[in-house]
Amino acid sequence: MPRSDDNHTNRPDAESDAGAVPHARAENGQSGGGDDQPLIRFEKVVKRYGDNVVLRELDFAVDAGQRVTLIGPSGSGKTTILRLLMTLERINGGVIWVNGDPLSHMYKSGDGGELVPATEKYQREVRKKIGMVFQQFNLFPNMSVRRNITEAPVYSLGISRDEADQRAEELLEMVGLSDKIDAHPTRLSGGQQQRVAIARALAMRPEILLLDEVTSALDPELVAGVLDVLREIARTTDITMLSVTHEMGFARDVSHRVLMFDQGQILEEGPPEQIFGDPQEERTKSFLHAVLESS
Repeated sequence: MPRSDDNHTNRPDAESDAGAVPHARAENGQSGGGDDQPLIRFEKVVKRYGDNVVLRELDFAVDAGQRVTLIGPSGSGKTTILRLLMTLERINGGVIWVNGDPLSHMYKSGDGGELVPATEKYQREVRKKIGMVFQQFNLFPNMSVRRNITEAPVYSLGISRDEADQRAEELLEMVGLSDKIDAHPTRLSGGQQQRVAIARALAMRPEILLLDEVTSALDPELVAGVLDVLREIARTTDITMLSVTHEMGFARDVSHRVLMFDQGQILEEGPPEQIFGDPQEERTKSFLHAVLESS
């Protein structure tokens, strides 16, 4: 079964040792969003597992509404970025910001001033802006498709069951599965399960959608259907998308920017026509040649 790079679980030696960050502020000097700052910002972020440094003082940003794709060899840190944004991992240094609010940290007292490592409760609140679709579909097999999509909005967002049901019906129509709303995941193909997983992520009305190699666990004939759904989302919504993929055609079609990662750092970035048509780094050229030759 294909697996993602960097798909680690937290270990004691992976806990953040960054400690307090004195007087760290968002770019506009305030907590909260603003038009003059990116939606996502990594500021000197370090992530390591024991002696293995996965991210090396990473700086990068994504503006609201941008679709950014991360490419590069396995182990280069791409999936770790998504897992940090979902707070499935803790950083070892630096700060992550989402819409002007610290995600990895929290203000020690009120807005502004010293930042200290965030509590799980605080991270859950900031993370409500973010949805993620994983390689493995992670659907609850004992629940119908309807309940897989509606449970989190009802219990996490506090919306009514009727509103959640209506949203589920709309999303299933969008992903082409209206007739499967009362089916159980075990009755669906892998491609259908992944489309349900996309609908489930969107049901939380996130500002940011993270996509982690969402077709890598699918049989080849099922890949196109899932990618078509994602292309339609990119075409018809202004949701911010951060994708990790080896589907270079998809990356070329939907991305505003493509970032080439190697050894925990951004080696090269640019619009897809430049990265795929005229890459500047030899490592980018060799990576793309290997991926396109194998596809």
